[in-house]
Amino acid sequence: MNLDKNNLAPINNTPEGEVDMISVVKTLWGGKRLILKSTLFFLFLGLIVALFSQKEFTSTSTIFPQTTDSKKIGGNLSGLAAMAGINLGSFGGDSGIPSTLYPQIITSTPFQRELFDAPLTIEGYESPITFEYYYQKIYKPGILGYIKKYTIGLPRQLTKLIKGKSAKDNNNISNNRLYIITENDKELIERINDQITLIVNVKDGYITISASMPEALASAQLAEYAQNLLQKYIINFKIQKSANQLRFVEERFKEKENEFKLIQHKLASFRDRNQFINSSLTQSTLERLQSEYDLAFNVYSELAKQIETQQIQVKEDTPIFTILKPVSVPIEKSKPNRLFILFIYTFLGGISGIGWVFWREFLSSVKERWDDKN
Repeated sequence: MNLDKNNLAPINNTPEGEVDMISVVKTLWGGKRLILKSTLFFLFLGLIVALFSQKEFTSTSTIFPQTTDSKKIGGNLSGLAAMAGINLGSFGGDSGIPSTLYPQIITSTPFQRELFDAPLTIEGYESPITFEYYYQKIYKPGILGYIKKYTIGLPRQLTKLIKGKSAKDNNNISNNRLYIITENDKELIERINDQITLIVNVKDGYITISASMPEALASAQLAEYAQNLLQKYIINFKIQKSANQLRFVEERFKEKENEFKLIQHKLASFRDRNQFINSSLTQSTLERLQSEYDLAFNVYSELAKQIETQQIQVKEDTPIFTILKPVSVPIEKSKPNRLFILFIYTFLGGISGIGWVFWREFLSSVKERWDDKN
């Protein structure tokens, strides 16, 4: 900065668009007390959060779902099946779902409702209790949890109080496949969404399931229960088509089996009654009953073969799960990470203090310009 010889006014030589670092440092140095106070205040808040945050343990499992190559198995078994009169190509087809849709399964209402019944071993209780009972009757969220519940969550508490009795009894409307979600159910579903995560590795094909709970053993049990439940849902989706076809063939088989036994009994009774009678009418009736018997036997035999075919198809469609990383009881807690919390709050405090210093400087400059114009 130079002085003009005519009026001795200071001239700013800083190019337009560049930041005057000396002015910035000077501004920060002038507001060092405010920055320090802000940093210490946020550090104190971080210390409170770190000390009173609810601890959590996380258990993880990695599984690899394998589906049978139906073409390969069909080719290997086709020769043996043909010798038995079974046609493996008459049924089948891929009825599975892509692995990218697995996260949609764990967020579906039926899946989450079944997780409510996950048995958990909680310290101080002899017998296992359900996930639902634990969070409705036993769980204590701690000081921060209560603060959150009656500040941010106060509208929900008032809503539950106004609505009064839960409408959970109405959940029995299962005949028309309807699900009624109550306020308690909504809270549990939100907990499940926060505590259970599913990561799908599309490239390598494996999936990772994680579950978090305030107790180590309970987190492992919840992760294992979610893993087994997910496997059951995937298997049901995969074999849905072939299982429905098998059920249809078995129903037709039972019907034709009764018809076959009935015509078999008629033919045997007729032969017993007319074994010494050799007339044209008797012979004609015998031939008719024999034809009915042959037809019923052929249909009955063909359906029996189709049952064998569909049973093979169901086995082909059933995926096999390889456990790459089994569930184990964690030793160390996953939350809270106290050092990380302190670092984040300290950083936020410093940033907030710096921001407030510059904001105060900006307001001061605006006020000076306003006074000069007046």
